[in-house]
Amino acid sequence: MSTELHTLDLRALNAMDRAAFTAALGETFEHSPWVAEAAWAARPFDSVQALHDAMMAVVLDCGRSRQIEFLRGHPELSAGAVRAGALTADSMDEQKGAGLGALSGSEEESLARLNKAYRARHGFPFIACARHYTKAGILAELASRTAREPGQDLAEALRQIGFITRARLERRLAA
Repeated sequence: MSTELHTLDLRALNAMDRAAFTAALGETFEHSPWVAEAAWAARPFDSVQALHDAMMAVVLDCGRSRQIEFLRGHPELSAGAVRAGALTADSMDEQKGAGLGALSGSEEESLARLNKAYRARHGFPFIACARHYTKAGILAELASRTAREPGQDLAEALRQIGFITRARLERRLAA
């Protein structure tokens, strides 16, 4: 886990003004502080689940074109990006945890090829909660989801965002 993350509690979070709240949670949804900023209005939150529900509602209610723009802001699952340190702290921890920093040459080539095919077919990068998969599982899931009809994977990508961001919120908030 990144040492840059510091924990908060809900009481403190509920008392924050919009700017402080956005600063505290803005990177929970990758490169999208607008999600936290919009969810601020739903305070006070009585649980991490309520906070997460409010943040997910912002994404689910923003319209298809903004959802796709939002998804396009996410990094691909990539061994090269892990090795180069070219990811947010959260993404780095998640991708390393799934073993993506230790792919063989052929696995790395397969991942790059599948990522390219997925993006070409669906219009945004493959999104999966890396913590739920092994590297072999990620490759299998990517191949399976690439085969879906265009437009068919948007709901699954958003569902995976839910898994990713719930875990991130739990790490940021003290019990």
